[in-house]
Amino acid sequence: MIAHRAPFVALGAALTLFASALPAALAQEERPDGSRSAANAAADGEFTQQLDTTINKGLRWLAGEQNRDGSFTGGGRYGRHVGITSLACLAFMADGHIPGRGGYGDVVAKGLEFVLSNITETGLVAADTSHGPMYGHGFATLFLGEVYGMTAGGPDTAQSARTYEALVKAVRLIVQTQNAEGGWRYNPVPYDADISVTICQIMALRSARNAGVDVPKETIDRAVDYVRRCQNPDGGFKYQLTTGGSAWPRSAAGVASLYYAGIYEDEALDSGLDYLRRQAMPGARPKHVAHYFYGHYYAVQAMFLAGGDHWSSWWPAIRDELISAQGPDGAWEDGHAGRAYGSSMALIILQMPKRYLPIFQK
Repeated sequence: MIAHRAPFVALGAALTLFASALPAALAQEERPDGSRSAANAAADGEFTQQLDTTINKGLRWLAGEQNRDGSFTGGGRYGRHVGITSLACLAFMADGHIPGRGGYGDVVAKGLEFVLSNITETGLVAADTSHGPMYGHGFATLFLGEVYGMTAGGPDTAQSARTYEALVKAVRLIVQTQNAEGGWRYNPVPYDADISVTICQIMALRSARNAGVDVPKETIDRAVDYVRRCQNPDGGFKYQLTTGGSAWPRSAAGVASLYYAGIYEDEALDSGLDYLRRQAMPGARPKHVAHYFYGHYYAVQAMFLAGGDHWSSWWPAIRDELISAQGPDGAWEDGHAGRAYGSSMALIILQMPKRYLPIFQK
């Protein structure tokens, strides 16, 4: 039987790392309205017994879905997928489990081994069934950055060295494949860009930078400029510079990416947050929409980083909506990418108040 709560002693080193790494700009900064990022300003009643029960049930189900090679499988065209595997592992890490430590430490260790075994000499992280590999590459690089940030200096120096080497190679590929507009698209070639793939790379680069990997400032600046130019007058974000109106899932990603680029006060943030509250407030919109989990994965991060009323009103709404959507076996359904994907995303969202993952503390 796998224990489904990490021992507090196993979390001590990781939590100390998070606290010491939290930038003063985010920890101390107050906006004109007096609000702060929720990183150091918890709302009342964030965590409930019902939420704890839901998370434990979900983690137990997800652990049972891991394949023998450490991967997690998506639905339809998504088979042994590095992106879905990375998100699944992040769901366990959001509860404090890291490779080899905690009740689900072995699950994360096996997932890490799968990701490390699927990085090529070019630095691309992609398994044999990957479709549009830069999505998976972005999530896998994020996972590697979080693992290295939480375990560097730990007892397994060989694993840490392998993770660092893979992370550096994965980051180098992202930097080298940025296109002239400042973004990225499905394949690791610098010819095209869309906002969704671009934001995956921005988060990956931020995680790597947090973990101590060198990331050129110019790369981030050009990516941020691309995201800004994708914003529409209504506050939402279009898919490409020359294509499309606003849609809330990618708009949530756009707002979150600006925060992760170190922008904390800006008209682009204000209009983007207002757009999300109008178009995507949990409980006020249908649950079964395209890119539901993707959108809320980024939206909860945007509201968490915005803090104040944005967080205190959004959090209980998405928490209660996801609790009610959990299946009897502990899983969440996603008709496009499969139950492992939907469940991983739901669990990452629901564990935001735990504040364990470094990327959510920066």
